[in-house]
Amino acid sequence: MKKDIQGELKSIASSILESYKTHKQISHLNSENLPKREEVIDVVLKLREVLFPGYFSKQGHSSKSINLMVDERINIIYEKLHKQIYCAFVLYADNVNKSELLASAEEKTLNFLGKISYLREILAMDVEAAYEGDPAASSTDEIIFSYPGIFAIMTHRIAHELHILSVPLIPRIMSEYAHTITGIDIHPGAKIGKHFFIDHGTGIVIGETTKIGKYVRIYQGVTLGALSLRAGQSLRGTKRHPTLEDNVIVYAGASILGGNTVIGEGVVIGSNVFITKSVAGKTNVSMKTPELQYTDKASKKSKRKDDDIMIDWVI
Repeated sequence: MKKDIQGELKSIASSILESYKTHKQISHLNSENLPKREEVIDVVLKLREVLFPGYFSKQGHSSKSINLMVDERINIIYEKLHKQIYCAFVLYADNVNKSELLASAEEKTLNFLGKISYLREILAMDVEAAYEGDPAASSTDEIIFSYPGIFAIMTHRIAHELHILSVPLIPRIMSEYAHTITGIDIHPGAKIGKHFFIDHGTGIVIGETTKIGKYVRIYQGVTLGALSLRAGQSLRGTKRHPTLEDNVIVYAGASILGGNTVIGEGVVIGSNVFITKSVAGKTNVSMKTPELQYTDKASKKSKRKDDDIMIDWVI
C-alpha cells in the first residue's frame, strides 16, 4: 500500500505550527523588528576595516582613497547599526513610540561612532602588548592579521562601548560571534584596561562583572568566573566575577572565581591553579608539581620518580 507522503508531511507541519503556540519562549513570529545577526556581524567586520585600515580591505588604500573608504564605511556602519539598535529597542521597549525609539537609536549610534578614534588608540596598545609579550610574533602585522586574541579583544571593546550605552542584545550577538570564531568568551559587560594581551586564547572565559586592570596578560584555558550560579536570575546586577589589578599574569588553565576575589597588582598566577580567595600584590601563586612515575613496559617496574619541585608557571 502506497504511503500518503504529502498527507504525512502536512501532519508534521501542523504539529510544528502547534508547537509554536506551546513554546512561545523560543518562537518569534513577528520578526520584522527582530535584530538580524548577519547584519550585526557585518557591522563588526566593517568596523574592523576602519579600525585597522589597509589590513582587511579587498584593495589597498592611498592617501586619497582612504578618505573615500572611511566616509563610505562610516555611512554604511551608521545605517546598519542604527537599524539594528532600533530593532533591539523595539523588541524590549515597554511602550513602542517609533519616533522616540528612532531618535534614541540615532543618538546611541552617533555616540558609539564618536568612540572609534578612542578604540583605535586602545587597540594600538593591545597590539603592542601582544607583540611585546610573544617572542613568537615576528611583526605587529602578523598579530593583527592572525591572532585570535586581537580579534576577540577588538570585538569586546566594540561590544563594551555599546553595553555602556545600554544597547540591548546587539553587544551579546557581537561577543558570541567572536566566541564562535576564536573560542574566547568575553561578556560585553567585563571592564578591561589598556595594553591587554591574550595569548593563544582558546577556552578563555571572562564573566560579565570581571574587572581587569592595565598591562594584564592571560593565556589559554583561563576562567574568570563566578563561584556559584545556583541562585540564577536573582544574582543579576551583583559582582560575581573577580577583579585583576594592574600588571597581573595568569597562565594556562587557571581558574579564578568569585566577585570578592581580588588579584593584587603584579601577581603571577601559575598554570592550572584554582583560586577563590584574594591574593596580595607582588605574589607568585603556583601548584606543586605532581609526582611523575616512569614504568618500564617490559618489567612493569617503576624506573624512577621525579623529585618534588615547585614551578611558577607553565606555558
